[in-house]
Amino acid sequence: METPCRNLCALDRERKNCTGCGRTIEEIVHWRSMTDAERAAVMARVRDFQPAARPSPFPPPVRRTPPSA
Repeated sequence: METPCRNLCALDRERKNCTGCGRTIEEIVHWRSMTDAERAAVMARVRDFQPAARPSPFPPPVRRTPPSA
């Protein structure tokens, strides 16, 4: 079964859509029980979806200036 999932699963701030594939929570939850036509419609809608940039889990590096002589 084809799926738009990119394994970048995260919800947007409103907790309505996946920022990885663009599907709604309802579409994700019911994906396996949807008809082929329903899945095809979702696939067409999210075909050009661009995943959101994921922030790094690491803090930015601390830049220290060398002591002046």
